[in-house]
Amino acid sequence: NTFGGNRIKLADFGLEQKVQEINQRAVAIARQAAAGTGARVVGSIGPTGKLLAPYGEADFAEIYAAYYEQAEALVRAGVDLLNIETQSDIHEAKIAVMAAKAAGGDIAVICSLTYDTSLRTLTGTDPETAVSVLSSLGVAVVGTNCGFGPEFMAPVLARQHALADSYLLAQPNAGLPEQIAGKTVYRLSPEEMAAYVPKLVEAGANMVGGCCGTTPEHMRLIVAQARRLAPLPRTQNDHSTLSSASRTVSIGSQLPTPIIGERINPTARKRLANSLRQGDFSLVAAEARQQVASGAQILDVNVVIGLTAAAEAELMASTILAVQNAVQVPLAIDTTNVLAMESGLCQYRGKPLLNSVNGSAEVLTPVLGLAARYGAAVLGLTLDERGIPATANERLAIARSIVDAAIKSGIRRQDIYIDTLTLTAGAEQAQVVETLRAIRMVKQELGVKTILGVSNISYGLPCRSTINNSFLAMALAAGLDLPIINPLQEGVGAVLKSSD
Repeated sequence: NTFGGNRIKLADFGLEQKVQEINQRAVAIARQAAAGTGARVVGSIGPTGKLLAPYGEADFAEIYAAYYEQAEALVRAGVDLLNIETQSDIHEAKIAVMAAKAAGGDIAVICSLTYDTSLRTLTGTDPETAVSVLSSLGVAVVGTNCGFGPEFMAPVLARQHALADSYLLAQPNAGLPEQIAGKTVYRLSPEEMAAYVPKLVEAGANMVGGCCGTTPEHMRLIVAQARRLAPLPRTQNDHSTLSSASRTVSIGSQLPTPIIGERINPTARKRLANSLRQGDFSLVAAEARQQVASGAQILDVNVVIGLTAAAEAELMASTILAVQNAVQVPLAIDTTNVLAMESGLCQYRGKPLLNSVNGSAEVLTPVLGLAARYGAAVLGLTLDERGIPATANERLAIARSIVDAAIKSGIRRQDIYIDTLTLTAGAEQAQVVETLRAIRMVKQELGVKTILGVSNISYGLPCRSTINNSFLAMALAAGLDLPIINPLQEGVGAVLKSSD
């Protein structure tokens, strides 16, 4: 059992220099036991026991290094699968998956979280968010293990199955743990536990097993039950998701239209820019809370104030932390600075939107690489090194190249958003029609979600809210999925409700 075989855990016993030896010896023992049975050997990877910000002092690099070292040792020793399990922090789980995939190459990765009876993890992640975040990272199986007995796992599985395109795993304990005479006792008998297997499969489980308190007899009866059952087909829908650590927003044609709040952007906002320069995030936090209170389900975060690339990267990391501490909604990381983008990604605990890439190969390659590695969705602008095309057909061509490149990079189609670009109506009235035409064409021909910075339409014009709301209604009618707009603007909510 290599569950505690990472450097951080082994340091508690003075064994941190024996990571390779312990993991490789464990695999050799398992291989010997499995010889001739056809059983697969799975490398178990448990939590480090350290907490990441804002709960503790551990950082991304330390946790990643510990997981990579263990995963690499297990892969070298010849495991068939890697099983990251009993995770209570989705951020740590993300890092573990990234490290395992980097070390394991094509070896399939399972990742299981542990929930309490409120159906949230210790750090607040719900079942939908677990599926959203882990599926975008490319795990083969999203699991639930430990925590409680099988009776509580069916609701977790049912909620996950509604979103999941990954396989689902259930590994319950033999009931809730009880302390009796100083010992931990699990009361479910093998027969009682096996009786729950059909309910787990009916809720969406593709794989079932057992965790704490289960014995060989428990497993024998669970296997006997499972062999008689067929799993549900995986869910097929057109939904896309963005997630914080505790909340997931679904985007789809049959769902209410969410909006991205645009106000955390220092462009032409001197007070916000000055507060960012001073490292004061109270105004950013206030803006975040106000936008969410006004109906924004996602927030865009831009910190471009003319700093060096390295300084902007530090500022982005601090701002992402500040916004996550202020609100629980998903975020879009808005920058063209790849260093700042990755710095924000390291601090982000869920599944963000990267804003943005465009049709230039110089931009596409590094940003798509980050999106694939960190499990982020990506926003593609329909422009390239030649600028913004005048026609919808030309914008569609750029959109097609972005979508093709993203899919080749390992990004799922549902995680690609295309922005057909809004130019101010005061200077480019004919372009308003082209933007709307391009939305329709992208939806019909590429099958991806569309996104648009709506407020640009009224730049430099009077009656901005009236113009913005009118254009928002037209864009929604054309097929816009995700508007970027000021949620404090009067009338936005009414337009969204009437359009939905």
